[in-house]
Amino acid sequence: MSVSGSKSAFTSGSAARIVLLGLFLAALCAPASAVTVSGLYAVEVPIAGASQGQLAKGYADGLAKVFVRVSGTRDVLAQDGVEAVLTDAESLLLSYQVLRGDSGESRLRMAFGAVGVNRALASIDAPVWGANRPLTLAWVAVEDRGSRSLITERQGSGASGGNSATDAWQRAFNQAAGDRGLPVALPPAGFSGDRELLSDIWGQFINRVRDVSEDINHDALALVRVNRSGGQWRAGWVFDGTVMDSGEESVTAATPQALAQAVVNRWAELYANRFAVAAGEVGESPQVDIVLRGVTSLADYGRINKILEGLTPVVNVGASRVRGEQLTLRVAFSGELDQLKEYIALDPRFVVMESQQSPGVALSAPDDTPSPDDAPVPVASEEATPESGSPEPASDSATDTDTESGGQPMFSYQPLPVDEQEAEQAFESLYQVLYYRWQPASVIGSGDGQ
Repeated sequence: MSVSGSKSAFTSGSAARIVLLGLFLAALCAPASAVTVSGLYAVEVPIAGASQGQLAKGYADGLAKVFVRVSGTRDVLAQDGVEAVLTDAESLLLSYQVLRGDSGESRLRMAFGAVGVNRALASIDAPVWGANRPLTLAWVAVEDRGSRSLITERQGSGASGGNSATDAWQRAFNQAAGDRGLPVALPPAGFSGDRELLSDIWGQFINRVRDVSEDINHDALALVRVNRSGGQWRAGWVFDGTVMDSGEESVTAATPQALAQAVVNRWAELYANRFAVAAGEVGESPQVDIVLRGVTSLADYGRINKILEGLTPVVNVGASRVRGEQLTLRVAFSGELDQLKEYIALDPRFVVMESQQSPGVALSAPDDTPSPDDAPVPVASEEATPESGSPEPASDSATDTDTESGGQPMFSYQPLPVDEQEAEQAFESLYQVLYYRWQPASVIGSGDGQ
């Protein structure tokens, strides 16, 4: 499927060589741990049935959840004009699937277009928070009935760790993080027996916690202490890290699940206040950063630039940074990002670089969270896009979608292999960074590489 759009040629000749040479001289920076949230625009909600009216309600419910994730605030649902946009949720839908469980209940799995959702938020003057988000390493100490424990990630996909209480807290925080699209990592289970570290977390003494966190990917540390207070649960925390540094805050709630949700809700709002883009900055032409490795010469750059400019969705291409053999391009495009990725995939010289999962990162959220954008989510139709009308259902029967029962992870966080400067830029970008390896030798053709 093609999406038409105007093109403007990028600087060529000697001017381009000067730009590229300057970029090659850029200094290297220290590594950082920015994370891309996969599945941010996909969601799953319960529905009463598969009639037109029931599906329309499901579309609206799903888009409301996506709006909260992408804006970074629950206040978006009180924004003027939001009801009209939710009523027309089907126009933003890329695909959907009706799932039916063994006991007869129905759920609606949907994928919305990132560009369409971002523009819809901008149309009601709501902020837009991109898919590249800081990773918070949460050290959570819980005191219950006089006993304190550290909440950690479970070892292996099915291990319970032998402590149902701490497992419940772990699930609660992962669920809350998935609901809000906020990358939250819990420390490895090996730290669970460190009583001295647990005391430091409870006292919110940062120095030792910072030291033991050096080998765990993160952008910010959160030291959280949880205890019962007046018949409710209370969580108080402090942050440490350049992307988030604030004084102590606290929330209360009746249950562990509600408390974890309240904590993560507050964190998401704090991050969104810093990194979300104002409605007026969304713009008509979305832009994405494309990082290519293996670019060794100006000739490579020229070929890459010419190829990308020739793709139907591409509006323009500009070089933004070079580090050694790594070239970063900023590409403005029309249509949806997935369409641009499909066009690039047609050229074997662009080899997708699969991101390795980061140790300690919450790889999946529980049952109501969707498949990643790049996972095999059922597609309604090859032509099912906002421009081509209402999509048709892919299936009316459920597949194995329960992550707790051994299915594929339905929500994932993918580390961005970038330095500190690039991470800061990625946090302020609306779309995921695309990584490729430039492999011109894979194509046998004319001397110009075409």
